Amino acid sequence: MPEPARVAIDLGAESCRVSLLQWPGGKPRIDVVHRIANGPVHRGDSLHWPLASILSGLEEGLRKCAALAPEGIASIAVDGWSVDYVRLAPDGSALHEPFCYRDERTVASKRAADESIPPFDLFRRTGTLPLRINTVYQLLADPAAGIDPHAPWAMFPEFVLFWLSGRRVAEYTNASHTGLVSLKTGNWDADLFRLLGLSVQAAPAIVPSGTVIGSLRGPLAQFDPFRRTQIIAAATHDTAAAIAGISGDLGSGAYISSGTWSLVGATTAAPVTTQAALDAGYTNIGAAAGGLLFHSLINSMWVLKKCMDAWTADGRACEIEDLVRKAAERKPTGAFLDMDAEPLMLDTDMPGRINGELKRRGFDPIPDLPGNEPGFARVIFESLALRYAAALANLEKMLGRKFDRVHMIGGAARNRLLIELTGQRTGLRVEIGECESATIGNFAVQLAAGQAVGGAVTPDSIRIWAQRLCGLA
Repeated sequence: MPEPARVAIDLGAESCRVSLLQWPGGKPRIDVVHRIANGPVHRGDSLHWPLASILSGLEEGLRKCAALAPEGIASIAVDGWSVDYVRLAPDGSALHEPFCYRDERTVASKRAADESIPPFDLFRRTGTLPLRINTVYQLLADPAAGIDPHAPWAMFPEFVLFWLSGRRVAEYTNASHTGLVSLKTGNWDADLFRLLGLSVQAAPAIVPSGTVIGSLRGPLAQFDPFRRTQIIAAATHDTAAAIAGISGDLGSGAYISSGTWSLVGATTAAPVTTQAALDAGYTNIGAAAGGLLFHSLINSMWVLKKCMDAWTADGRACEIEDLVRKAAERKPTGAFLDMDAEPLMLDTDMPGRINGELKRRGFDPIPDLPGNEPGFARVIFESLALRYAAALANLEKMLGRKFDRVHMIGGAARNRLLIELTGQRTGLRVEIGECESATIGNFAVQLAAGQAVGGAVTPDSIRIWAQRLCGLA
C-alpha cells in the first residue's frame, strides 16, 4: 500500500492555504492545492475576519485534496496567526464573526486591565508580552460589544479543528500566546481569570502539540480518502509551526520568521521575564514538543502590503518581486523608520503614514508618485534590517550568549535584498530556510505524532521529519 497523504491548513492574515503531502516514489512532495485570499473586513466601525468565506474556501481545498489523493489521507492539521478566537453558540456554530486583533476595541480594555494587574506583573506571571492585541484584552472587550462573556471560545486555528472534528481544544503553543497561561503550570491561570473577571469555564482544555483529537466528521468524511482521517492539533500557532519547520539545529543560532509580522528570537529552556525583556518587547511562547520561543514581535511586511494596496487603488499595481529588484537598485538615503510606531500598525494611507514618520524623525518624505514605489520599499527593508540587528543584539544580551548565525524563514527567504541587508547589519551568517516553513513544521509534527511512543512528540522526531521534508535526509 502507498504511504497515505496528509493535509496542512495554514491560516494567514493575507491568504489561507491548503497543502497536500504525498510520497511519489517514496519521496515527499508538497503541493499547495488551494489558496484563499484573506484579510480583515470592516463591519461598521469594527474589524472582523470573514469566517464564512474562509471556511467555504477550506472546504473547497479539502475536496480538491480528496480528488488528488486516492491513496487516502491520514491526517489534517491547522496552524494560523495567534490571539484571535471564535465564540461558539450552543449548537457549535460561530456566535458572531470573529474580531481581528487590529480592531481598536482593546484600547479601553487594556487600560482597565492594567489597573487590575500591572503589565510587568502579568508578564512575570504568563511570560507573554502584554500587547493590546492579546487574547486576554480581546476577551475583556467582548461585553462592551454585546457578546456573552460566558460563551465558550476556541482560538482561530482550533476553531477550524473543531469544525472538522467536533472537539474543542486549545493547543499549547497557541494558548501560551493568549496572556492567560501560567508559566508555572503550563495551564490556564484560574486565579488570573478570576482577578480579571473572565470565565475560565469558557476556555477549552489545553492539549500538547501533536495531540490526535479525533476523526474527521461531517460531509467531507463521506469521501473515501477521508474515511480514516485523523484530526491533529499539531503546533497551531504559526510561528511555533514555522520554527518546527527549521531543519537545522538552532542551538547556537537565532531565527527570524518574516511575514505580516517578523519574529526575531531564539529557543530557550526557561522563560525570561525581566524588566529589560519587557521594555525591549520580548515574549515567551511555547515551542512544539517543549521548551520556549523567546522573541520580539516586529511590525513587518504589513507596512509594504498596505502600501501596495494603496498603490493598487490608485492604479499603480506592482508585484513584490519587481519591487525587491528595483529597490535593490536604489541607493540608500540613510532614512529609516521605527517599524513599531503606532501609525504604521493601522491599515489606511500607509504611504502617507510612512512620510509622516519620516518627517517626525527628521528625514525627507518620499513623494508618493508613480515610479517612487521602490523608494518606499527600500526604506522599509533598510528599517527592518536595522530593527532585526537591534533585536538580535538585545537577545544576545538578555540570554548571555553569542549567535553565530541566524535562520531566516517565511517571506524573507525569497527577499534577496532583505537577506543581504540583514547580514550586513547583524554581522551574522544568514541561513535561508523555507518560505513556507509553517507548512513544513505542520507536516513534521503530524508525522512525528503518527510515530509517537506514548502519544508524545519530541523535538528530535520533529526535526528529523523536517529534514526529510526539506530533502536533507
